[in-house]
Amino acid sequence: MQHITGISRNQMMLSSLEDTITADNPVRFIDAFVGTIDLEKIGFSIRILKTEGRPSFETAVFLE
Repeated sequence: MQHITGISRNQMMLSSLEDTITADNPVRFIDAFVGTIDLEKIGFSIRILKTEGRPSFETAVFLE
């Protein structure tokens, strides 16, 4: 019987997105800039979807 063989589990290599972005990549500046913006000062309010349990997303991404 023929079957598809996968990648050996012993050869897995774990990495993060942080490891793949170079130190001089412009996305690092954009991330730092956006992180300093005070959203409430420019008219947004943070919306909290539920009060119990751990939120599935950071609550700051839900703006009104």
